[in-house]
Amino acid sequence: MTAHPIALSPFPPSDALMDIGPKPPVVFVEGRGSRLIDRDGKSYLDFVQGWAVNALGHCPPEIVDTLARQAARLINCSPAFHNGPQLDLAARLAAVSGLDSVFFANSGAEANEGAIKLARKWGGKFRAGAHEIVTFRDGFHGRTLATMSASGKEKWDGLFEPRVPGFPKATLNDLASVERCLGPATVAVMLEPIQGEAGVVVADDDFLRALRALTTRRGLLLIFDEVQTGMGRTGKMFGFEHAGVRPDIMTLGKGLGGGVPIAALLADRAVCCFEPGDQGGTFNGNPLMTAVADAVVATIAAPDFLARVTKAGELLQRHLTRIADARLGGGEVRGRGLLRALDLGCDIAPAVVDEALRRGLLLNAPRPHLLRFMPALNVTDAEIAEMADGLDAVLRDILGGRAARGA
Repeated sequence: MTAHPIALSPFPPSDALMDIGPKPPVVFVEGRGSRLIDRDGKSYLDFVQGWAVNALGHCPPEIVDTLARQAARLINCSPAFHNGPQLDLAARLAAVSGLDSVFFANSGAEANEGAIKLARKWGGKFRAGAHEIVTFRDGFHGRTLATMSASGKEKWDGLFEPRVPGFPKATLNDLASVERCLGPATVAVMLEPIQGEAGVVVADDDFLRALRALTTRRGLLLIFDEVQTGMGRTGKMFGFEHAGVRPDIMTLGKGLGGGVPIAALLADRAVCCFEPGDQGGTFNGNPLMTAVADAVVATIAAPDFLARVTKAGELLQRHLTRIADARLGGGEVRGRGLLRALDLGCDIAPAVVDEALRRGLLLNAPRPHLLRFMPALNVTDAEIAEMADGLDAVLRDILGGRAARGA
């Protein structure tokens, strides 16, 4: 087979792209497992993985082979018709989640938008028009107008006004704050089991159990946004399993496709009240993406896979705790499974990310004082140790430089 060179634009990376935020000048052209290669041939250890998207790492054979096989058979046949991979994936997700019905979408934001619509439709039919959905400060549900309004990011206040109304904000792990938000117009409560963009803030198991009891008692829907925490990221298939509760509605994305664009809205059958024309999407549930997602879910659901994620998460926790004790005077390490965060105690996270990138290590800083770690679920112990050694060296040099300057 003849190898074809990768065609690269002669222009700088950003000239033809709409500017929506700063990006480093590096251009990646290849990936395998936990490694990315840029167009100069430099290798990087990736502990971002597309923001917890690449559940099985870069270009895993489960995805590459499935894409090739399905692309040769059927790519798209219109959402007006059933297709085999769509039905297979829906059945698999229903079986592993305990929720009855699945609607496929293309992104987590689209799935969350669908969850909002479904809850409001249900409220219109069964709760005398109730439409308000209690969400949480510092939560993140996407970048559509409705999901931005549902999110609790302060820096979005005043952006793209007028906002979509109907999302009173409570405080995570504070049941009384939820109760204060409830009223005759309330139809649901919506939250992430772990607030990823807020810095890996975990909803306490007792809080989730109390929230489930409260919503059940008040006849309200409970919606879990598991776009980041679902598909094995926390060491269980879904984050809600840690608390032993189950939502009425759940959304999935990111890791569901292992790198390809697919998301899902799942719900108990009693909640499913969409009528023809209420919901849809041109590419939703196409056989190419659903075939890949089915292979990803099957891999994660295989015996011992999630037990390995748990052990890897514990190892990552130990390495981060060691670094926190040695470099940061015991900075907080939090999270579950392979979704972890390290609080640096000062606003050096962007500088750490930049220096790590220069040395061939990809990290994420959702907050100026905090690093977030989202490696592939099949990351090796050696790769975790390599990341930890690299991070330790970066912190040593950055903190040593600050001390030398008297910062």
